[in-house]
Amino acid sequence: MKKDSGPDWNTLLVRVGSHQDKAAFGALFSHFAPLLKGFLLKGGGVEPEQAEELVQETMIKVWRKAPSYAPAQAAASTWMYTIARNTRIDWLRKHSKKNQQTDELVAEDLFDENEESSPFTALIQTRNAGNIKAHLAELPQEQLQVLTLMYFQGKSGQEVADELSIPLGTVKSRVRLALQKLKLKLSPTGEDQQVVYAQ
Repeated sequence: MKKDSGPDWNTLLVRVGSHQDKAAFGALFSHFAPLLKGFLLKGGGVEPEQAEELVQETMIKVWRKAPSYAPAQAAASTWMYTIARNTRIDWLRKHSKKNQQTDELVAEDLFDENEESSPFTALIQTRNAGNIKAHLAELPQEQLQVLTLMYFQGKSGQEVADELSIPLGTVKSRVRLALQKLKLKLSPTGEDQQVVYAQ
């Protein structure tokens, strides 16, 4: 049985990009669609039905962008998950513009959302994961407090507002300010950007 030596996903993705190989794409779709759906649901903010749509959209982008895939830079799975993550972020942003009541705040805002640079993005994210804690200490106490409650304790914006006895709008404002500062600090350019840590 050759269960342990499954298909070479990198090669299949290259075939999709170079020859528009429908059989290769079908194999990728069958294997990754359920995994991507689980990944999108785990990230929060989307229902199963929406996750299905986002998987379809992700796979359309995979087909379209496959010619730019470079196996030397990232595994096929990493490349596809990055596209799925960015598709989810785009959907959440559009959704929250339509519904200003949502308190959806995504930690992925810390990372580069440009799909075109997705193989490189995976490397940047690895570097960022090690740097985030160091930069958290530089945030004002009020911003650090709400980030800790939301991202490390899994509380919703409303729960944080209730616990700290502050308006939900204040919670959102502090989180967005904190995420923006962290995003600047974790710029893919690697430059040490000067950020004024005002409340």
